[in-house]
Amino acid sequence: MLYPLKFQPVFKEKIWGGQKIRTLLNIDFSPLPNCGEMWALSGVSGFQTKIVNGFLAGNELNEILEIYMDELVGEKVYDRHKTEFPLLVKIIDATDYLSIQVHPDDQLAGKRKLGNGKTEMWYILDAAPDAELISGFNREMNVNTYLQYLRNKKLKEILNVEMVKKDDLFFIPSGRVHALGPGILLAEIQQTSDTTYRIYDWDRFDANGNPRELHTDLALEAIDFKMYDSYRTHYRPMLNHASPLVDCPYFTTNLLTFDRTMEKDYSGLDSFVVYLGLEGKVGLRSGDNRLLISPGEVVLLPATIENVVLEPSTTGKLLEVYIS
Repeated sequence: MLYPLKFQPVFKEKIWGGQKIRTLLNIDFSPLPNCGEMWALSGVSGFQTKIVNGFLAGNELNEILEIYMDELVGEKVYDRHKTEFPLLVKIIDATDYLSIQVHPDDQLAGKRKLGNGKTEMWYILDAAPDAELISGFNREMNVNTYLQYLRNKKLKEILNVEMVKKDDLFFIPSGRVHALGPGILLAEIQQTSDTTYRIYDWDRFDANGNPRELHTDLALEAIDFKMYDSYRTHYRPMLNHASPLVDCPYFTTNLLTFDRTMEKDYSGLDSFVVYLGLEGKVGLRSGDNRLLISPGEVVLLPATIENVVLEPSTTGKLLEVYIS
């Protein structure tokens, strides 16, 4: 019988990575000098997270999906995604600007035989006082003007820059040009995809002294050149109630902030549920199963689990993620 599952993360060294996953989340990523990304839940081939609790310990995520199918993810989700887990959950620590990039949508990714497109959301866990990120354009744009700024290395002048602070939220649909700036630690929920088109990388060089690869031509068809009124996602935190964050075809996310026991009933939901610890320690009970969720940890509730009880040690904060 399936039970709540915990995982061993996959850690990734990045030239812009730092120490906050260790110092703020108390998660050890040795032997890496710096960690830019922690893949807390992943079914990406070659980078799958492994279960660490119960009789399924040692199995990779997609291995148990092949065995349990809709019992793990729900009928609707399994019919659509089969034996590839549909979501990737990351923690990202940026000490420098990431490359300015864009992700293709499902249609373009399918045409190029890349699997899924990539839509994602960012929840800011920590931010330096002057932290900023890039999301979208700051004016109406067309291909020719965009290429002119890109070739002149003035791309940032036409991009929308947002100052950020802890608990800010940004939805990044496929096609939106974006980049994280230094001083940001965030949780990212995204479609299972590792396809990124790098547009500009601040003239950085790789470990071998070569300019980092750019995907100027591939990115052109992926970019949404429209300017939008707002690029920040607004939400209302509610104590001891679920606060809706993002509801899109690829994932639904809620913020759970609570200082007393919370009972959750998922009997009407045809999906798995992911909890990502944000703050505090939260006990989880499901039948005879008990475990603790610490900041940065993921628990996957199989679709067959209908009821859980969440118990914070003081005040707990979790992201709740599923597919509607």
